[in-house]
Amino acid sequence: MTPQEYCQKKAAASGSSFYYSFLFLPKPKREAITALYAFCREVDDIADEVQDFNVARTKLEWWRTEIARLYAGQPQHPVSKALQGPIKQYGLQQQHLIEIIDGMQMDLEQNRYRDFTELELYCYRVASVVGLLSASIFGYSKPQTLQYALDLGMAFQLTNITRDVGEDARRGRIYLPIDELEKFGVTEDDILHGRESDNMRQLLEFQASRAESYYDKAFAELPDEDRKPQRTGLIMSAIYRTLLKEIKADNIQVVLNARVSLTPLRKLWLAWITWVRN
Repeated sequence: MTPQEYCQKKAAASGSSFYYSFLFLPKPKREAITALYAFCREVDDIADEVQDFNVARTKLEWWRTEIARLYAGQPQHPVSKALQGPIKQYGLQQQHLIEIIDGMQMDLEQNRYRDFTELELYCYRVASVVGLLSASIFGYSKPQTLQYALDLGMAFQLTNITRDVGEDARRGRIYLPIDELEKFGVTEDDILHGRESDNMRQLLEFQASRAESYYDKAFAELPDEDRKPQRTGLIMSAIYRTLLKEIKADNIQVVLNARVSLTPLRKLWLAWITWVRN
């Protein structure tokens, strides 16, 4: 299996909405973004699936060393080997890859967030930085596009957090800021046990509205000149924002006890129609 085939298999197996947005890219960019996504999956799986804290921390430290080897031209892992060309071709910064690992380190060491400032740092590391790297691969001509990429990454992560409230709680994690739980009269125990209430509904609607505000902010920041090269991000937005709207339209509290998702066919349709329109 070549490094590119390994990354392709890793990306396809995840079933992520992001995978559908990659399909319309020319081969060099598609391989580059797939390699970046595979890297994110590798380190995210450590934080999510490795039960022993010391083992997980050791694995993340290995990846820090591996990123140093990558930029020294001596990668060992198939994902790193697949990234070797893209980091040169698209100017991907070493520090950004390290910041993604820093975000996964937060997942190991922290399962509560006191306020949105703390949560914002986490979202920046695990999502906004990925947005910056992706924007570099897709291509841009205006510096404002980087701010668009930052805010779009934030919107995606806030959507994930809203969608995965129940799933995260079953792992012992609560990403919703504690001061906001208090503001809406919701306890940690309510989250952990998936208790529905009017207060819970208002809390979740507030989270969804904040995600929506980041989508609006990002779209307002994207220069017209860069809409075409950034179409892949717009496809991701169409899929994720549709998911958020579905959650809000049905019963937002469904996220406490079930995982809401769109069918592969619907994702493919949204991807195609967004590509055509932009």
